[in-house]
Amino acid sequence: MATTPHNLKAQGLPVDISPQAFGRLAASTYDFTEVVSLRERMTEEGYLYLPGLLDREAVLRARRAVTDRLSAAGHLDPAFPPLEAVARADANISFLPEMAQDNAELADVLYAGPMMDFFRHFFGGPVRHYDFTWFRAVAPGLGAPPHCDVPYMGRGTHNLYTAWTPVGDVDFVQGGLMVLENSLQHANRLRRYFQKDVDSYCVNGQWANDIESGARQWGEFDGVLSRDPIKLRETLGGRWLTTEFSAGDVLIFSV
Repeated sequence: MATTPHNLKAQGLPVDISPQAFGRLAASTYDFTEVVSLRERMTEEGYLYLPGLLDREAVLRARRAVTDRLSAAGHLDPAFPPLEAVARADANISFLPEMAQDNAELADVLYAGPMMDFFRHFFGGPVRHYDFTWFRAVAPGLGAPPHCDVPYMGRGTHNLYTAWTPVGDVDFVQGGLMVLENSLQHANRLRRYFQKDVDSYCVNGQWANDIESGARQWGEFDGVLSRDPIKLRETLGGRWLTTEFSAGDVLIFSV
């Protein structure tokens, strides 16, 4: 893996990697005896980056299950082993929830074992995950624009967390998830955005039939906060934070 980021882009725009604009995610160590400090850190920083929380071999088994499906669907370059997940030159994929459906290996990583053990200790009681898995298989290109998850999954409650789980090693060239530092401090400023519900514009909106048939992906609102991550950071302040991820890492954040 690379150790120094350079020529980073987000949504096709060059990312300022000066110390004032860019930084590394702060790693947290998971320890049953330190759960109180982890809760405090989540409240203060809005995220927990937990390297090696999951069993690496289990994650790689899940990766193989996913890449075999991607290969069978024709999304991968046949010149490379499927496990390398090299997209075809003409691949145009991003959000593929079907990769997680009836996928026992992936379910074992996401919804059992260390992942659920962590949340039970973090909350101090029983926990419940969504039945739906938001699975991204992003071909080289622009990636996902800046957004929060509340518009996608907050209809029942805003008191929830996302556990972003890379299914493999992700270096700076591939590009992993970025978090805007201290963005939770702007919750009041972004309240109108947080109050929106993607489904109210999609399956319950005027484009419902087209979306249901697959002719259209989104309605009038697609959940995106901004399509310009550079301007967004300049407006809200803070730094874009990311790192190079390894299979077994988890990034948990409030949404």
